[in-house]
Amino acid sequence: MKILKLTLRVFAFVSVIFLIFNCSVIRERGSAPAEYRSDFSSGEISLIMEADTITPMRVLKTDNRLDSIILRGISNHITPQSNDPFLRTLISRMYHTVTDSASLGVGIAAPQVGILKSIILVQRVDKEGSPFEVYINPKIVKYSALKQNYKEGCLSIPKERGDTQSRSYAVLIEYVTIDNVIKTEMIEGFTAVIFQHEIDHLNGILFTDRIPK
Repeated sequence: MKILKLTLRVFAFVSVIFLIFNCSVIRERGSAPAEYRSDFSSGEISLIMEADTITPMRVLKTDNRLDSIILRGISNHITPQSNDPFLRTLISRMYHTVTDSASLGVGIAAPQVGILKSIILVQRVDKEGSPFEVYINPKIVKYSALKQNYKEGCLSIPKERGDTQSRSYAVLIEYVTIDNVIKTEMIEGFTAVIFQHEIDHLNGILFTDRIPK
């Protein structure tokens, strides 16, 4: 009888261990944890993750018909999660794209690398060290009546520069940080031109559309 009871206890213990292990395996093979779910499509994820985080992405050009179609698209807002590996990889690759010797710009928008999401990187030339910073879902909520004129160029428009003549001297922007915190900031001078240029990209607008005919 004692041997029988001992055998039953051992069997019960083994059964519990098996169930725990089996459940963990099912969870591991199932969908990704909710905290890693992303707003990026499978095609966008493939493009983002096709290389490591320091590899520049291909910049779309207006002299390519298919590229032009994407550049004229409207970007979608995202709900950023700081632990989203796809978002972090995209930001890193965009940074290495805009600072690459083959590009070298003062700003870049996600549509320019084939991702129709509302994300831009701007070089803050108004700050010490001129750092690049990321802005998610940026929008301009107020424009100054005072205008300024700068000769603009674009990574996506080869060999073309022009005076837009209509950029506001100051803009009030609203955006979301990578931690999903909403912020507002007043931007002035040349940095304001960069923001207006990059936010235009999110709406399918190119700087050449702003040049007086």
